[in-house]
Amino acid sequence: MAELKLPASEKTIRDLSVGDFVELSGRMITGRDEAHKWLIEEQRDEVVPYLKDSVIYHCGPVVGENEDGSYDFVAAGPTTSIREEPYQADVICRYGLRGVIGKGGMGAKTLDGLARCGAVYLHAVGGAAQVLARAIPRVEKVFMLEEFGVPEALWVIQVERFPVMVTMDSHGGSLHDEVEERSQAKLKELLGQGA
Repeated sequence: MAELKLPASEKTIRDLSVGDFVELSGRMITGRDEAHKWLIEEQRDEVVPYLKDSVIYHCGPVVGENEDGSYDFVAAGPTTSIREEPYQADVICRYGLRGVIGKGGMGAKTLDGLARCGAVYLHAVGGAAQVLARAIPRVEKVFMLEEFGVPEALWVIQVERFPVMVTMDSHGGSLHDEVEERSQAKLKELLGQGA
């Protein structure tokens, strides 16, 4: 498994292909529905330094607050990414993202955005929220906590060896599309045998 340091260059990301396993280390930011809408409604310059050449993680974390006002991630599992399809390509290209983490894959608009702007979709393991939280040693900052609440806020986090797999790359490859095509072919075969 290769280690990928964040922030990452476009060349580094374009060298990745569907099927590559990667461990991420460095800074990334969480963002779900409200965050994506907020990022698209107008340019959010205050967030640019945290998104440029980094990764946005579709995650609604469980976060604990310490006595000193700092935060710790208790659970950090991926949420279903397809909900962000209307926004994702625009967020990637506008803010210079190099990756998106989630589960379940995304659609054609995002796949096109990955190719145009040099980014990848990274699949995180669902059902391992507490394990993934162990790869997040520090919360650096949070945006829109009061307005959006804990799950929808944009959490700037430091990660160490955060495990993911490339399932959509910047060359038009999509493991999700491949699985869908094979599944449809198998279904037709099974239905044909039963007739």
